[in-house]
Amino acid sequence: MKMTKNRDWLHRMRAPGWLAGGLLATALMPALCNAADILVVGLFSGRAVITVDGGRPRTLSAGQTSPEGVKLVSADSNGADIEYQGQRKRLLIGTGSKIGGGSSGSNTTSGRVTLAADAGGHHQADGTINGNPVRFLVDTGATSVAISSIQARTMGINYLNGQRGYTETANGRALAYRVRFDTVSIGGITLHQVDGVVLEGDALKIALLGMSFLSRTDMKREGQTLSLVKRF
Repeated sequence: MKMTKNRDWLHRMRAPGWLAGGLLATALMPALCNAADILVVGLFSGRAVITVDGGRPRTLSAGQTSPEGVKLVSADSNGADIEYQGQRKRLLIGTGSKIGGGSSGSNTTSGRVTLAADAGGHHQADGTINGNPVRFLVDTGATSVAISSIQARTMGINYLNGQRGYTETANGRALAYRVRFDTVSIGGITLHQVDGVVLEGDALKIALLGMSFLSRTDMKREGQTLSLVKRF
């Protein structure tokens, strides 16, 4: 999208193409007694598709253990309960975590998150804005973190006090307001005082994780995996 008024704070936001199921992914590291990077790339009732340390995707049924020793305890459409080296963790689709090797396996204190890509190369992730759950689409073409006015009202954000402008979206011209979010979190990364944009109406179907967040991380793309590490 391109702002037609007050446009220096929002250069462009692409209306996301819809991301179907069947995420493709690779994960990252070690072996045997070390911690493993485990990524859930597909979810079904009682089954999950995972990758371990960059290996090929494997489909596990509840109770089944992969050759790497990763056990699927249970799975549903919301997430998978994974067990590895005596540690258990619930993983959401598209978000990686290091488990085992004396590590807690949690991304929440690491300042890092690993995201899988879909067949079109897009990355989605569950996160929060001001503590409210949000599904994000990573968009380096968006200057700011962006949500719809419907989401903003649900979160109790008084966006009407923000700087007013207009954007050009795939669905036409949309009214937008510049705001600042107290916190934006994804995986183990929480940032404070993040510039944001609220688009009036339902022109924005999914929240965009734009450069006001991404520029404060180190981004590294390896194949179909995107890693974000908090810088400040």
